[in-house]
This record gives sequence, structure tokens and C-alpha cells, in this order.
Amino acid sequence: MAALVLDLDGTLVDHVGSARAALAAWLPGLGVEVTDELVTAWFAAEEKHFRAWRSREISFAEQRRRRLRDVLPLTGLDTSVDLGSDAELDGVFVGYASHYEASWTAFDDVEPMLAALSDLPVRLAVLTNGTDEQQHAKLGAVGLAGRLGPVFTAERLGVAKPEPRSYLRVCTALGVAPGDVLHVGDRYDLDVVAARAAGLRAVHLDRTGQGPHDEPARITSLAELVLRVGA
Repeated sequence: MAALVLDLDGTLVDHVGSARAALAAWLPGLGVEVTDELVTAWFAAEEKHFRAWRSREISFAEQRRRRLRDVLPLTGLDTSVDLGSDAELDGVFVGYASHYEASWTAFDDVEPMLAALSDLPVRLAVLTNGTDEQQHAKLGAVGLAGRLGPVFTAERLGVAKPEPRSYLRVCTALGVAPGDVLHVGDRYDLDVVAARAAGLRAVHLDRTGQGPHDEPARITSLAELVLRVGA
């Protein structure tokens, strides 16, 4: 194994936990009660519109606006926010983003993983579907900047997971063959199935226990990863 390529959100940094904390702080400030239904709607809108950005159909700012256009009407808030105004929606999103950024946290198993891997002759890198500015800011905020090798974002590569080119461009940049690279992440579709289709090896980090449980390369903590790398 020449290189280990790690996903970021859901693998190294607790995106879902940060987003939930941000909603819990942001919505009451708008006079909105936080409900399970609203939280579910927020994550559904995020997945839908982030996927459109990932496919380069819309801009990063536009996917944020569309999330607000989906969710704000569900809040029951008598608001004067103009859902057709890009500038106004951008201003509203700033409130959520500030709470989200303040809530960034690395998973507890990241530091033990790095300690265990330090004795192995394997290169590290990060491949993430995100923007350069935000993803580098996350790594800096949680104390991981400069400790995981080069960081490849969808914005930097010009293509996002699950496109095979995203994985292959990372392999090329690292100077290693795809078959000598192990890709690890929490999204089975993006981090395992698509990575393998591009010729990489892959391990599924199933933190939430949702499976698939018959996946032979399945771990529930990064603490188990060193056994896979050394295999």
C-alpha cells in the first residue's frame, strides 16, 4: 500500500454533528423552534443541492440559496425574506455558516489513527467534495492542517466524487498506481463503490452502523484502519 486517501466530512470531521449544532443555535435566533422534521428537511436539501453543485450544474453559493428556499417556507416563520433575492438569501445563510464553522470538530479516533499510522511507510492525502477555502479552514480549525498530506478538493480538481477522474487525478498527483491506493470514507457510494470502480482499493467507515453489513472491508472506527493498511 503506497498511499492512503481519506475523505474529510463524516470521516475526519463531524459534519453532521456540526450542522446539527449550528441549526440548534441558528434557528431559535430566527424565532423558529428546532424540530426533527426541520432538521431532516435541512439535510435532505443539503444532499439534493450539494449534489447539483458537485455535478457543476450550479455554483457553490447557489446550492446554499436553494437549501434556504426549500427549508425556510417550512419553518412557519412570518418572514420578510425575499426567497427570490440572491443577496438577501446570502445574508441569511451567513448566520447559519457562522454557527456551523464554530462547531467544527474532529472525531475522537483521528488522533489515535495518525499515531498508529506514523510508523508505517504510507503516504497520506485527503480527497473531499468541497471548496478549497472551506475544507482547508476545517482542517485548520480542528488542528489537522498540514498533518494529512496534500488536500484535494472537488474545486481544485475540477471534478468531484463519484467521477472516476477525481480519484485518478489524485493518484496521478501522488505518483502512485490506483491499485496501490486505499481510499477510506463514510459514504459507501462515493468512497467505496466509486473508488473501486476507478481502480482503487477501498474501506468503508461505517460510523452509524447502517451497512452494508456484508461488506468485507468495513470498519466502524478509524482505530481499526491501521490493520487494513498493514494487511
